[in-house]
Amino acid sequence: MKFTYDHLVNATTKKELLLTAAENNIPVSKTLKKLEYEAELRELQSELVNLQQWIAKKQMRVAVLFEGRDASGKGGCIKRFKEHLNPRKARVVALTKPTNVERGQWYFRRYIKVLPNPGELVFFDRSWYNRAVVEPVMGFCEPRQYKKFIEQVPEFEHLLYEDNIKVIKFWFSISKEEQKKRFESRLENPLKRWKFSPVDEKGQTLWDDYTKYKKQMFSKTHTNFSPWIIVKANDKKQARLESIRYVLSQFDYSRKGDTRATLLPDPNVVMRYHRSAVQLDI
Repeated sequence: MKFTYDHLVNATTKKELLLTAAENNIPVSKTLKKLEYEAELRELQSELVNLQQWIAKKQMRVAVLFEGRDASGKGGCIKRFKEHLNPRKARVVALTKPTNVERGQWYFRRYIKVLPNPGELVFFDRSWYNRAVVEPVMGFCEPRQYKKFIEQVPEFEHLLYEDNIKVIKFWFSISKEEQKKRFESRLENPLKRWKFSPVDEKGQTLWDDYTKYKKQMFSKTHTNFSPWIIVKANDKKQARLESIRYVLSQFDYSRKGDTRATLLPDPNVVMRYHRSAVQLDI
């Protein structure tokens, strides 16, 4: 048996909910875990509100890049980041494929136009790093275009660094088995079926090609001024909490620690890239 709507409405405390579960022979371990997650998330989102207000006051410019294989949980994580933020000072960038005009421009131009303005926090659901992995794997760019990009991106990011734009680069790492499971879940759920694209369809068969270009990306674009942060993302909820913690840990904002939330990320889940770092999507 599972909790019904009436059960949840009538139970006003955790103790009452446990009593209801005992009376109706409802297993509670998963429910309790979900309640703990929701409570923890709420505390961290309160901290994000404080952070956003501080960023706006200080007129800082912050960009958070979410990269990773298809179905690694990037979009769901961004949703939790942005859920309670002021939409006037926080936005999501998820660019579609370039137009004919954009194809003839410098590759970075379309991304420069959507960089954060003073006082703004911007979340990139994929970024200029499309050209580092997805495009060469899928044949969406020529070898010379890839070579030019991989040479220019550290210089581009150094310019952002020198102009005081704070860039945080996340790579969400999932196993091949977990990706397959999530693809199947998308196809079975009519509300999520739209997420499954032709690119997703090839994610499993081209797994090794993705790995090859991912390794090259880390090797060429991981720098002291713009490091890669790897998030173990087989557990979606854990990945969301720890990535929020990581962002919060990067700033000494006003009212930091007002909540009871733990603000330091778990180093076993979120880690700075290095060659010996344990990754799930090798």
